[in-house]
Amino acid sequence: MNLQPELSNYYQLKYNNYKDLIEDQIKGLGFPKTPEVVYKPIRYALSSGGKRLRGVLLLLACTAVGGNIKSAINAAVAMEVLHNFTLVHDDIMDNAKLRRGQKTVYYKWDANVAILAGDEMIAQAYKLILEVPVRKIEILKVYTDALVQVCEGQGFDKEFECRKRVTISEYFKMILKKTGAVMSASTEIGALIGSGSTKDRIALRSYGLYLGRAFQIMDDYLDVMGNEKEFGKQIGGDIREGKKTYLLLKAMELGKNKDLKMLKSVVSGNRLSTGDIKKVINIYIDTGAIEAARREILRCTKIAKNSLNGVDNNKSKELLVWLADKLCERTS
Repeated sequence: MNLQPELSNYYQLKYNNYKDLIEDQIKGLGFPKTPEVVYKPIRYALSSGGKRLRGVLLLLACTAVGGNIKSAINAAVAMEVLHNFTLVHDDIMDNAKLRRGQKTVYYKWDANVAILAGDEMIAQAYKLILEVPVRKIEILKVYTDALVQVCEGQGFDKEFECRKRVTISEYFKMILKKTGAVMSASTEIGALIGSGSTKDRIALRSYGLYLGRAFQIMDDYLDVMGNEKEFGKQIGGDIREGKKTYLLLKAMELGKNKDLKMLKSVVSGNRLSTGDIKKVINIYIDTGAIEAARREILRCTKIAKNSLNGVDNNKSKELLVWLADKLCERTS
């Protein structure tokens, strides 16, 4: 979608206003001071910023069906707390040192503290969901299903580390659970709080699901093609960890024999030098895996935007269309 700069700036300002609203609510969360080993890491994790994308998606979905964001703000914060729980535990499993340019909870404290903090974050997110004034049972069902799916997605991701062969269809199933589930839950819960129709709810859920799929493939792409300072993580981290990303699987599908030997080193979890990682990135480029990833991101983004045809409020859904395109162009 090619927008006039003034309109794009207007949408960015609207997004920032929603983000700031969520940020203020997060800062105002009244966590106890003790036990410090639980709540200090939670405050640290939640203060690290980020896009607040899941929370903003929930608010946008609510307004897209004519709802009031005052009714939705606690649910929006809950989705951000849930998302940050997944990051805290993900960093333990990945032995990650950096997240958003600062030390991870796991690295700043230790694995036990990070596990405990993440567990408490789930509980705190449930407390926030229970404060939503409407349709609690339906919202709890959607929220709980998202939590189950994201854990299953992480489980598939972990299983893939031990497997030498993973298909792209299996990868898609994994990311729909690991990334798409929380985004689709955010948009569906927003539709529920805003009293949207069943048609609205289905449309917004589909939007979130395909946006999540595009978002995860973009993450895979930025891991090798991004700017480390902007991305906030070490470039080539997925290659070092032997992650079965879209790029790796596509390169193995498209690569020739001379490429496959190096790619199998990634799959086998062999320790790779900085030079090896650069070679793998070049293989991704030469085989067309990078270009294939870009095409898939655009395809999923288009499906996400087309899903919004099922939402009647044209004015409010324009921002969701803009956001989908914006995420296609992101650098972090």
